[in-house]
Amino acid sequence: MWQHAPELLELERELAVFLRRARAFSGELAREVHPELEPAAYGLFVRIDDGGPQRATDLAVYFGVGKATISRQLRVLENLGLIYRAPDPDDGRASLVHLTQRGRERFRAVREAVRAEYMRKLGAWDPVEIAELARLLHQLNAMSDGES
Repeated sequence: MWQHAPELLELERELAVFLRRARAFSGELAREVHPELEPAAYGLFVRIDDGGPQRATDLAVYFGVGKATISRQLRVLENLGLIYRAPDPDDGRASLVHLTQRGRERFRAVREAVRAEYMRKLGAWDPVEIAELARLLHQLNAMSDGES
C-alpha cells in the first residue's frame, strides 16, 4: 500500500522533473567550461576541485558508473587539456587525476557564475530552508552510496 502513497507519487514526479532539468543545466555548465564537453563533465570538475586529485576508479565509484565510462569521460577532458594524470605517490601503479591550471580557471569561472545564479534564485529563501534542502539531498545521495 505504501508503494502507491500520494507522497511517493509526488516525489517521483518532482524528482523526474528535477533530474531532467539538472541534466540539461549540467550540460550548459559543462559547455561553458568547454564547448565539446558532455553534461557529466561538470560533476567531475566539482568532485576533483572539491576533493583534490583522485584515482579514476574512485571517481567511478563515487558517481556510480563503470570504469570504461569514467575512462572515456576523463580521456576527453585530458585531450582538451583540462585534466592531467600523475603517479599516485602512495601507489606507483596507479595515477591521480588533477585539474590543469586552465581546467581549474575555466571551471571556477563557471562555478562562480552558477553560485551567483543560485543566490539570485534562492535570495528570498530562508537560509534554514536552503540548509534543510541541502541536508535532505545529501541524505538522498547517501542512499545511493549504500549509507543509511
